[in-house]
Amino acid sequence: MSSPQASALDDEFSAIVGNDNVMTSEIDRYAYSYDAAVLDPVMPGIVVRPTTSEVLGRVVKFCHDNGLPLTVRGAGTNLSGGTIPHPGGVVVLTNGLNRILEINEEDLYAVVEPGVVTAAFAQEVARRGLFYPPDPGSQTVSTLGGNVAENAGGLRGLKYGVTKDYVMGMEFWDVHGNLIRSGSRTVKSVTGYNLHGLMVASEGTLGVFDKIILKLIPPPQAARSMMAVFDSITSASETVAAIIAAKIVPATLEMMDNFTIRTVDNFRKAGLPTDAAALLLIEVDGHPGQVADEAARVEEICRRQGARELKVANDTTERNTIWQARRDALPALAKLKPTCVLEDATVPRSKIPAMIAALGEISTKFNLTIGTFGHAGDGNLHPTILTDKRDKAEWQRVEHAVEEIFDRALALGGTLSGEHGIGLAKRGFLIKELGQATLDYTAKLKKAVDPKNILNPKKMEG
Repeated sequence: MSSPQASALDDEFSAIVGNDNVMTSEIDRYAYSYDAAVLDPVMPGIVVRPTTSEVLGRVVKFCHDNGLPLTVRGAGTNLSGGTIPHPGGVVVLTNGLNRILEINEEDLYAVVEPGVVTAAFAQEVARRGLFYPPDPGSQTVSTLGGNVAENAGGLRGLKYGVTKDYVMGMEFWDVHGNLIRSGSRTVKSVTGYNLHGLMVASEGTLGVFDKIILKLIPPPQAARSMMAVFDSITSASETVAAIIAAKIVPATLEMMDNFTIRTVDNFRKAGLPTDAAALLLIEVDGHPGQVADEAARVEEICRRQGARELKVANDTTERNTIWQARRDALPALAKLKPTCVLEDATVPRSKIPAMIAALGEISTKFNLTIGTFGHAGDGNLHPTILTDKRDKAEWQRVEHAVEEIFDRALALGGTLSGEHGIGLAKRGFLIKELGQATLDYTAKLKKAVDPKNILNPKKMEG
């Protein structure tokens, strides 16, 4: 901000958050002009960092009173452009609001500020003998506020659900600087509208999180991990459907195709079977007796469906090796080309074989390299297109391929996004899934709570 009016705003923000928590230099602002999505950066006018609840509320009210577009940002791991700011707008960082306020071991809940890092929270909960299951791939850096804003998932989503299943309540600031409360610390609560449910996956467009109440559960007593090796990706995808049809719900049921297997093994020398067409990485957990029974049934189903080999982890080291291979998928693929387009089109689990076949057809049709991995057990695949955005002709094919991936997923009864959100990247496709009436209803709701449209404008707008 360089004009006299901008300088005055800088001074006002400094008075609210302190000089050390206001960033106006070009290099600082550029650092917050993009996120993990493959989209062009957009320069904000100013970046501010509140460090207390009261200051956060004052920042939100000040932005509203002055008509300043506001984008809340946690760690910037968003994959759909949800934290790319409005041109010249205000970026509000939450990394100064990073306290775990309470972990209640008796009533099984925690209260956190939005800037708490997901993995750090899960580790602190585990030290108390409790369990917080949501585990997005970015958990070592992503924040709980961002997880709630996007309804983040993870490897354990199949059995344990996603972030929304653990949000018991919250406090958030409306645009007028009023602190809104919804939900409670009790197991059951039907007092008032389910506003905290509305805020989940709202991508910062309806309010600004202040405190979040999260459900905790007892950890499983036992777990068993295994790797099933297939010579046919069709057989592997059909095995996913067969396991679910057998009324078995593993904690985790992941898939990797051959291209991803070879890339990961080259990345870390993990000893993976690089000639396999596909791998299923499976973990069952619970009571020891249940684990033994379900593991035996899963093994039987895998072999019946054509698995040539099934490796069972005998100790923690072998278990960690299996899951490290899965977590390496994205970083390994991303090293191959300058641009990595990670999608998360999601279909009903029974449609996994059809979606896998469709991805193969799309790869051939547009002459693109696509590595596929993901949470096959809940239908959430991550087709990853490897390209170079500077190659205009190829990038045009990528854009057509992404659109066709969405179209095929929707045709199979699926959805545009299982866990990455809509943001800027997918807003143009919303009408295909939701229809105009839904978009109109959403716009009326947005206008009612944010009449000046300052809260993360242009996100999730069809």
